[in-house]
Amino acid sequence: MLESLVIVAVALACCALVYAATAARVIKQYERGVVFRLGRLHGGIRGPGFTMILPAVDRLRKVNMQIVTMPVPAQEGITRDNVTVRVDAVVYFRVVEAADAIIQVEDYRFAVSQMAQTSLRSIIGKSDLDDLLSNREKLNQGLELMIDSPAIGWGVQIDRVEIKDVSLPEAMKRSMARQAEADRERRARVINADAELQASKKLAQAAGVMSQEPAALQLRLLQTVVAVAAEKNSTLVLPFPVELLRFLERAQQPARPPRPPDEPLQRLDVPDTPDPEPDPDPAPDPALEASETDEPNRALDASEPEERGRPVPGLAPASGGRTAEPGRPRNDRRPPPAA
Repeated sequence: MLESLVIVAVALACCALVYAATAARVIKQYERGVVFRLGRLHGGIRGPGFTMILPAVDRLRKVNMQIVTMPVPAQEGITRDNVTVRVDAVVYFRVVEAADAIIQVEDYRFAVSQMAQTSLRSIIGKSDLDDLLSNREKLNQGLELMIDSPAIGWGVQIDRVEIKDVSLPEAMKRSMARQAEADRERRARVINADAELQASKKLAQAAGVMSQEPAALQLRLLQTVVAVAAEKNSTLVLPFPVELLRFLERAQQPARPPRPPDEPLQRLDVPDTPDPEPDPDPAPDPALEASETDEPNRALDASEPEERGRPVPGLAPASGGRTAEPGRPRNDRRPPPAA
């Protein structure tokens, strides 16, 4: 009788141990437990630690409360400015209501993934290409609001949504590369023009200073020669200074002694230019011969017969050194008859 009691007690103890092992559950710190008894939600949310359930009646569902990082597959869409792009993103979310995440949606991870993909397509169609490339922070906030609105009813909170990459067609990449190159070239030209303007102003000021002192220009020339001569494989052609030529020209001129203050100025005698010699045998004038033939014996004035042949003081003799004879006109150029 005692042995049978001992056996029963041992059997009961074994059953209790098996029941305890079957009913005992351990919930981790980052988890929450949801108990369903006969298919209905029983009690509240079980916290982390040791808990007990009815093995054949209760069913415990554990829900991870950590932040989940879920990549969103790349979605292809057309932007508002008709550019085809492929955009992928990543979603950060966590469960805030364990019971709603189990009861309200079948698989909250899959639901969040599908909602993220559709929202990303919608954002692509509403945005321009420049916004996708440069204004991503605003797009991330809009995408987060679009996903978070339905996720609240699932007991899920969206912490952050980030657009990872935007893939463009090759033609669009080349166009954007040319645009960026043209923009940088424009900036480079503007900078070079500004530098040329500033340099020209400085050079104008330097030229104004050097124009006052010719020696400064020569010093600048010598500095340039020194800078060019630093290259050993170059040929240097040095122009001869004009100032040195002027100095040598002034040195070659004889120095004139200073004129005494009492010495009178000397008058320079300029030789007279000789008169052109007359033609020794000029051609006879026909009109003159005709007048002589008509009046061969023209009488001279009786009041001054001697004065006709007398040379006038201060006048040069006639052609050939002969004086005018009485009875012959003064303009008669024929030779006198032989004696």
